[in-house]
Amino acid sequence: MSTKLTRPKRVGIGARPPANPHAEAWIRQGDAATVQKADLYTARLTLDITPALRARIKVSAFTQGVTVAELLRGMLEREFPPENTP
Repeated sequence: MSTKLTRPKRVGIGARPPANPHAEAWIRQGDAATVQKADLYTARLTLDITPALRARIKVSAFTQGVTVAELLRGMLEREFPPENTP
């Protein structure tokens, strides 16, 4: 009994569809937000904290609907307002 192998048909890839200008603008809008954030926050601060404290911070940020970075920046801004700078 012989088994005949058949090659699958080749499917050509068509031309790329035209870009949706609304989608392109939405994508570029995200790039602009990243650039603005990078301009505002240029220093990195590293802290060693316990896993339990990290978990509490993450839960608090989640329940407030913000990122951990946003939560901590807000806390630091309240604790160290600009008028306290030397």
